[in-house]
Amino acid sequence: MLAGRKYRLEFDSGQRAFAERLAGICRAVWNTGLEQRREYRRRGQWITYAEQCRQLADAKKDPYCDWLADAPAQVIQQTLKDLDQACRKHGAWTVHWKSKAKWRPSFRFPTARHLPVERINRKWGRVFLPKFGWTRFRMSRPLGGSVKSATVSRDGRHWFISFLLDDGIAEREEHPCPRWAGVDRGVVTAAVTSDGEFFDRRHAGSDGVSSRQLHPRRNRTERTTSGISRPAKRNGIYGCNAGSPAQRRGRSGARRSRPR
Repeated sequence: MLAGRKYRLEFDSGQRAFAERLAGICRAVWNTGLEQRREYRRRGQWITYAEQCRQLADAKKDPYCDWLADAPAQVIQQTLKDLDQACRKHGAWTVHWKSKAKWRPSFRFPTARHLPVERINRKWGRVFLPKFGWTRFRMSRPLGGSVKSATVSRDGRHWFISFLLDDGIAEREEHPCPRWAGVDRGVVTAAVTSDGEFFDRRHAGSDGVSSRQLHPRRNRTERTTSGISRPAKRNGIYGCNAGSPAQRRGRSGARRSRPR
């Protein structure tokens, strides 16, 4: 099964500046690719992910777009792939732009063989990121699986790395006890009274077992309640001695103040 692990990165000053630059390149590629897709849709056409990757490779050779070569190829290609999936799922006119003010900087490394991970000591580990080099992170818990991909993002002033892992646990295709699976409807075949006597509900009518025998506590409660309710009706709503002492004094004083 796939699982996720998130750790806090400890970039140095050069790595932090390059991370900001790489996130800006990915934002520019996303917005340019989205505008290109919308322009094709205005003309009633459709551009594919493969065509955009080919045009991206040609743009790297342009002197005016040489800044694209600063980013790892797999990162900006993954940005175009994410854009392609979003447009196929939601439509080019529904996908949002990535605003510099509102967008959280992030980029993803999709290839696992370019992401070796090593543990330094009990608290720290390190990962090799393309064009970043070895980067330390706080290894607060073990990975617990093989790395499939990694996403670097910034939250506030700190950068984090999220690993997508394969923990090696196979997902069950069926219930371990199929005959027990489903809705629990309770016991339908037998019942036991409070005194320990056993009855089969399916033969309750033939054996002459009544609901009074199966539920003695409920019937005892009904008898007790019905026995108490009779004097309560004769003596008033609350009974002759009901109420607080002040209420009882008020009722007795009211009776004494009446003229005889």
